[in-house]
Amino acid sequence: MAPSAAEVAPLQVAAPTTAAEPPASTWVRESNLHWYHRWMIRVLQAGPIPRHVAFIMDGNRRYARKANIAKAEGHSAGFEKLSETLQWCLEVGITEVTVYAFSIENFKRTQEEVDTLMNLARDKFQRLLAERDKLHERGICIRIIGNWDLLEPDIRRSIAEAVLLTRHNRKAILNVAFAYTSRDEITHSIRTVAQAVGDGQLEPEDVNEELLTRCLYTKYSAEPDLLVRTSGEVRLSDFLLWQSATTVMYFTETLWPEFTIWHLLGAVFYYQRVRWRMVDVRKALDQYTDEGVASSCGKRNERVGRFLEYVEREEEHHLVRLVRGTGIK
Repeated sequence: MAPSAAEVAPLQVAAPTTAAEPPASTWVRESNLHWYHRWMIRVLQAGPIPRHVAFIMDGNRRYARKANIAKAEGHSAGFEKLSETLQWCLEVGITEVTVYAFSIENFKRTQEEVDTLMNLARDKFQRLLAERDKLHERGICIRIIGNWDLLEPDIRRSIAEAVLLTRHNRKAILNVAFAYTSRDEITHSIRTVAQAVGDGQLEPEDVNEELLTRCLYTKYSAEPDLLVRTSGEVRLSDFLLWQSATTVMYFTETLWPEFTIWHLLGAVFYYQRVRWRMVDVRKALDQYTDEGVASSCGKRNERVGRFLEYVEREEEHHLVRLVRGTGIK
């Protein structure tokens, strides 16, 4: 459910919202919240907090034009806001975050801008690896979802290493959608299942919604409870279409680099107000899925279980090959 601008305004106070920016770019920040931020968080925590929040981080280029800086600086400012927002989410109690970092459609931008974004990605993923100790200390699991075949070999190697290094961390999860669209994700899932049917691993009657869901890039994640999009656009831009049937959606005019803790708290407050509208829808969908699963025979469950174990093993082996440099085409 999406609020209008008049219906829900971000919470505001006259005091400054953040302390001074840290001197170096980082994925793992220390808290920059003041006592009044923490007080508001405690108030919100009296109600339900979304466990999984997705962000469409829109507005970097418009921010660059507004600030009269280069596009590359606007994208860098967007990354700094991402790392800051991740820390806020942890403090609010949000344990999983999915961010739309780079769409497959973004490859249609000018070559100069695509090269700039890829170079920024190289730098940030290398920085991520350099901060592995902090990631382990805080128990942060990194997952990169998207079509890796569209990326350069060195980027694939870096993200494969990051995924392998953090795969056993469970306190918090960050899913970075990179070279991603929902249509590509759904196509990938269908291809995976169709190949298994063709190879004899599955029977045609084994295919259902649950199986396709478990072959998506996001198969290890719960559906997002809340989706936040900045910059005033009111659309999903091919992001998590399969997963968002009962997601509460919150749109703000604010450009992503100007997103503040108050906008995040305002989104959580809106979620608390309207989430009940989705409860009946979720129950109906779960009942339909549960009935389909309950009617499955034992042999079918065995086939599906073996197939999903096979897919998981193959994915892990592929990650290892990428890190070693032997799995790059």
